[in-house]
Amino acid sequence: MNHLKMNSPQALEAPALAKRRAGLKWLALTGIGLAVAWPAAQAQQGDWPNKPVRVVIPFSSGGATDLLGRALGNELGKIWKQSVVIDNRTGAGGAVAAELVAKAPADGYTLLLASGSMFTVNPHLYAKLPYSLQSFELIGKTASGPMVVTINSAVPANNFKEFVAYAKANPGKLNMASAGNGSQVHIAGEAFAQASGIDVTHVPYKGEGPAYADLMGGAVQMAVGNINAISPLLKSGRVKALAVTGRERSGLMPDVPTVAEAGLPNFEFTGWFALVAPAGMPKALTAKVYADIQQAMEQPGMKRYLAEQGMLSSVVGPTQLTDDINRESARWKELVAVRKITAN
Repeated sequence: MNHLKMNSPQALEAPALAKRRAGLKWLALTGIGLAVAWPAAQAQQGDWPNKPVRVVIPFSSGGATDLLGRALGNELGKIWKQSVVIDNRTGAGGAVAAELVAKAPADGYTLLLASGSMFTVNPHLYAKLPYSLQSFELIGKTASGPMVVTINSAVPANNFKEFVAYAKANPGKLNMASAGNGSQVHIAGEAFAQASGIDVTHVPYKGEGPAYADLMGGAVQMAVGNINAISPLLKSGRVKALAVTGRERSGLMPDVPTVAEAGLPNFEFTGWFALVAPAGMPKALTAKVYADIQQAMEQPGMKRYLAEQGMLSSVVGPTQLTDDINRESARWKELVAVRKITAN
C-alpha cells in the first residue's frame, strides 16, 4: 500500500486539492441554482417585456372593457416597446377569460382587464366559479365611468319619470339588455330596477355590442349601459338617453340629468376596470406594471380618449383596490339576494 508521509509534498497538497475540488462542486451547484433563478431575476430587474404582452378582455369587441383595453394597450405598448395583443374571451360574466388568465404563467405576459363585477358580483351569482380573488395578483384600477339609462325610441316615454310610470304600468313586459349575467351592465340595471320599483325581464348577451344592437333594433326595450359604449348610438335616433347614473352629469350628454336629479335622490352607480395578473407574479414586476399604468393614464392620448368616452382616470394600487372590492362586494351580495338574481 502506498502511504504518504505527512510532511511530503503530496501530503501537503492533498488537503488543498480536496478543498479546491469542493469549491468547484459548490460553484457547479450554485450555477444550476442561478440558471433557474435568472429568468425571475431578469423580470424583476426590468428586462421585461422582451416579447408581446397579451391582455385578455372578458367581453366582446365594441363594449366598454374592450374599448378601454385597446386604448390602454396602445399606450402601454409605447412604454414597453412591445406589441400589446388584445384577446377577447367572452362568456359567463367574464369567468371564461378569468379562468384562462388564472391558469396562465405568472410571468407578466398574460394580463386580464377585469370589470369590477367579476370580483364583486360573480362570487354571489355563480354557485361555482373557476377563479377567486386569490387567483390573481391585483395590479391596479385603471378607469371608471357612469352608466346611462337608455330605452328604444319606440317606448312611449320622453323622460325618466314617464318611463318609470310606463314600466310600472306594464310589469314584466319590458326586456332589459345586458353584457351578460353578472356584468356591470347587468348589475347596474338590476340596481336601477330595484331603486325605481319596476319589474323588467333581464336578457343577457355576450357583450355590450350585441346587446345594444338589439336595443337599437327593438328586440329589447331598455339597457343601463356603459356611457362610452352606448353614447355613439344616440345619434341614430333609435335610442334615447333618460338619465346618467353618476354623481354629476356627463360632459358627453350635458342635457341628460342624473338619476338623482330625475327622481331617485340616493341612486348612484359607477363602473370600473382593473388590470390583474395570475397569482404569483413577482412583486417587483407587479409594481413595475402598476407604475406603467400610472404613466399610460397620464399620456395626452389617453386623457383625450377618456374625455371623449365620458370616463375618468381612477388609478389606485392593490391595497385600495382590495378595499373597494370588499366594500362593493357586500353591497351587491345584498342586491343579488333581494332580487333573487341567478346566473340563468
